[in-house]
Amino acid sequence: MKNVIDIDGHKAVVSLDPEIGMIRGEFLGLSGGADFYARSVDDLIVEGRKSLKVFLEMCAEKGISPFREFSGRFNVRLAAEVHEAAVLAAAAENKSLNEWVADAIEAAARAA
Repeated sequence: MKNVIDIDGHKAVVSLDPEIGMIRGEFLGLSGGADFYARSVDDLIVEGRKSLKVFLEMCAEKGISPFREFSGRFNVRLAAEVHEAAVLAAAAENKSLNEWVADAIEAAARAA
């Protein structure tokens, strides 16, 4: 994946914050925000571990789940023409629109 690092089994998206000249990391899949900054990738990983530790400790203190739960459902809004094209493409593959979209998302996620 581009711009994603793994810190102790947890994924974080990485970007450059040009205003402060630092690399920013933000954990994905958490029930709240846990971001961290550093000037190098090695330091970013160190700061990420610290940020995650603090976040998990705060969640434990407050008795809340630190990880976001995913239902497997979400709504997508498309232009009417794109919706129609997707329905036709799904039918051409003898799939429901849901199956076709799920397959397309899975393929894109694996390629990322």
